Amino acid sequence: MPSVPTTSLDLADPEVVADPYPFFAQERARHSLARHETSGTYLTFAHATAGAVLRDRRLGRIWRDKEPAAAMEPFNLLHRNQMMENEPPDHTRLRRPVARAFNRGHIERLRPRVQELAMSLLEELDPAGFDVIHAYAEPLPVLVIAELLGVPASHTGDLRRWSQAIVRMYEVAPSAAVQDAALAAAADFAALVRDLLAVRRGSPADDLITDLAATELTDDEVVAAVVLLLNAGHEASVNVFGNGLVAMLRRGLRPGDDVARTVEEMLRFDSALQLFERTATADVELAGIRIREGEKVAALLGAANRDPAAFEAPDTFDVDRADNPHVAFGAGVHFCLGAPLARMELVESVGALWTRHPDLALAGEPESRGTFVLRGYDSVRVSTP
Repeated sequence: MPSVPTTSLDLADPEVVADPYPFFAQERARHSLARHETSGTYLTFAHATAGAVLRDRRLGRIWRDKEPAAAMEPFNLLHRNQMMENEPPDHTRLRRPVARAFNRGHIERLRPRVQELAMSLLEELDPAGFDVIHAYAEPLPVLVIAELLGVPASHTGDLRRWSQAIVRMYEVAPSAAVQDAALAAAADFAALVRDLLAVRRGSPADDLITDLAATELTDDEVVAAVVLLLNAGHEASVNVFGNGLVAMLRRGLRPGDDVARTVEEMLRFDSALQLFERTATADVELAGIRIREGEKVAALLGAANRDPAAFEAPDTFDVDRADNPHVAFGAGVHFCLGAPLARMELVESVGALWTRHPDLALAGEPESRGTFVLRGYDSVRVSTP
């Protein structure tokens, strides 16, 4: 067994956060897997190694309550009981009741509503210029997932604010202020879902909360599922849209004739989710390295999606790229349940935006969220000359 390669890459370094891909390339040239000197977590830098991590059932999502547990309970409750933080058989039990809402047939039935919402939002935009994130990319997927679940549209502002507060806890070193905001958001979010769940039990409706209320899931598990779906159901769409849009506009590109191919390239080129962590439940060999039971491995999805061994000209944004085996939605048992919805929303929203504004251009420097794990923009102002 060879010696274990190590890396000192600082994932919180502003230079890395601003553009991690040159750093990934430097690491990949040295090793496909390395032990992070600061955290002790193994990091993948190659597409094949990331895929192996995502698919190996011996590498699981093992939730450990954050400490102090009593103070962190609002945050812990939402994660302890959700499908993404559990392995089969619990993962299967938690995922099955919601999976049917995201099958391809049901998503296709939502397409006309997504088109309607996209056109309505576009009609409200100032043609002289607008913030495409706040005015278009954010409200569309929030409205769609809220409608699917049965959350009143009046709460869409709350949902986005709560979601952003919660997901900042997934970053490399969240501050005390980030932690406090996440706890408050988790408590408020859960309270809203519990209220809606109680209403649906007395007055059923044609929505997913009503469906979940009729399953064997506990109230805590329903609350965790709804919060996860509301968060994941729009975070990916918003950030993929913003990241891909900025990448295209900086290069003078517009979507190809097959918008679906362009969307897949948006997903690959500047991944919204950069890191997905697993824990070894048994000794596992990866890239010739023995990962011991209990050790953590993080698949760096952005690094995988820029690997020249998997993609021709990986640093080129090709709107018509045909061979695109990206892992932006993960792989294996934890493959993103909402991927069909996100793909459909992106195809419709990207196509509609460029149809309405074919000469779209950046108006100033986009404002980054300044986060590594969930990569995106707070604001992207555009003009339509």
